[in-house]
Amino acid sequence: MTWAEIDWNVLDRLRGLFISGEAAKGAYWTSSADLANYDLTYGERIGWKWDAVLRELDQRGWRPPSAAAPARDGKFALLDWGCGSGIAGRRMIRWLGADHVAVLRLWDHSALAADFAEQSARKSFPGVAVEHLTPGFLAGDAPVGILVISHVLNELPAGELLALRGLASRAEAIVWVEPGTQEVSRALIELREQLRDRFRAVAPCTHQGACGLLAPDNARHWCHHFAPPQPGIFADSDWVKFGRRAGIDLRSLPYSFLAMERRRKAEPEDTAAGFARVIGEPRCYKGFAKVLSCEAGGVSERMLQKRDSPGLFKQFGRPEGALVCRWTLAGERIVGGELLSRLTPGGGI
Repeated sequence: MTWAEIDWNVLDRLRGLFISGEAAKGAYWTSSADLANYDLTYGERIGWKWDAVLRELDQRGWRPPSAAAPARDGKFALLDWGCGSGIAGRRMIRWLGADHVAVLRLWDHSALAADFAEQSARKSFPGVAVEHLTPGFLAGDAPVGILVISHVLNELPAGELLALRGLASRAEAIVWVEPGTQEVSRALIELREQLRDRFRAVAPCTHQGACGLLAPDNARHWCHHFAPPQPGIFADSDWVKFGRRAGIDLRSLPYSFLAMERRRKAEPEDTAAGFARVIGEPRCYKGFAKVLSCEAGGVSERMLQKRDSPGLFKQFGRPEGALVCRWTLAGERIVGGELLSRLTPGGGI
């Protein structure tokens, strides 16, 4: 689908379902045209969030463990649960490289969505096998490989969330992206706590302890970040029209996410150990900045004065990648720091 083929009435109907909460009451796709319109617009914006998450995983030097690759060919198996139009699974294949993916398995409440996601994946990556999941696979105990989940928590009843946790327990790695709202972020934190006895956190966490946002003093905060919009979007009349019609600020792409891998006897090197992850965005003022800093010792607000570290202050204003930093502190105040720079997957600092 192209912008010239967009059906604005379809997008208006979908927007109404999302805003009213009706989308959480059941499958809302009525045709493949619904999915095509969604994939080009709302789905693509979700793709930009996935791009930001996958860039951070590159920054951490992380790739899924080899156990997530079927033994027969050494390639990864992906399971896109609640796939919708399939944007998350396709972004993961592009990130891993199609030559390194053996199979993409798809599941969604809507057969229309699963069919659209299958066709889109086959078109984009003809060398990757694509399968619909069977109820038997979901209810069984076969290994999952890499579990990919995107924007489902605000649509799941309690019973289905419990079943999804059971499926997650069969994965070798999990990459889960959600909207950056407080309610959904808090639900994702709860899932992290339930899984961390069997899985180690890869990102956004820089430690393996309990989430510091669970402390009573941090009840007003939540773990969220902001993805940059696609370059040139503000000069694109189609995107500008979409943003106005949908009531969306194209500059704002808040998201929450969680990447985890199964614990093993020989734990991989933790490249982010001793670092902190800035939550949200730095609040920059004239001469100083404040950040909400997630560290092994908890989550706390810290301040940096520009005169103490002009270079770091500049990074706060125009970050290149995720702000994962090892602070130099004077008391509780930041006076300098080292940023975790972009890494080659599997490499070191």
